[in-house]
Amino acid sequence: WPVNVKAMEDYRACRERYDDLASQRDDLVKAQDDLLGIIDSLQKQMEKQFMENFHLLQQYLSETFVKLFGGGKAELRLVDEKDVLGCGIDIVAQPPGKKLQMLSLLSGGERALTAIAILFAMLKLKPTPFCILDEIEAALDDANIGYYADYLKEYSKGTQFIVVTHRKGTMERCNSLFGVAMEEQGVSRMVSVSLQDYQE
Repeated sequence: WPVNVKAMEDYRACRERYDDLASQRDDLVKAQDDLLGIIDSLQKQMEKQFMENFHLLQQYLSETFVKLFGGGKAELRLVDEKDVLGCGIDIVAQPPGKKLQMLSLLSGGERALTAIAILFAMLKLKPTPFCILDEIEAALDDANIGYYADYLKEYSKGTQFIVVTHRKGTMERCNSLFGVAMEEQGVSRMVSVSLQDYQE
């Protein structure tokens, strides 16, 4: 058999390459473990923060629902409490004089007012100085318009609202009205009225 006189050099070069690749592999494995640890830590923090805010939202929804409906109760339920960040949320409501039921089983007006209650609960959880509402009360009857408009008026002390609406009950409780009038065909004109002087 022929003797490889460069065997020691080949071994040294091969060993150096092996050690270099093994070191890179160890660095990658450590980086992967570190990233997985960070992801796990973030996941736990997100779950904790989500559950804290979810319970607060639940509380605010209960208060807002009672004020808007004049009674009853509503709650939010996680579909799977073991997967709080990936599961759905069920909305269960009980308007005054009715049994507790899923949102999908309520009438159109009750669903709309429940959705409005959730919106105001979210605004209470994360207040904003400015909000635009575009005909969110369109499906409500006149009695519920009153509840909604009164609550909106009360809430407007801390948040400025621009409300797009055609409902008289809502317009009656606004500070200012802006509209577009067409006095002649094809010619539009802005009209504005301040109601603050008349409400005092």
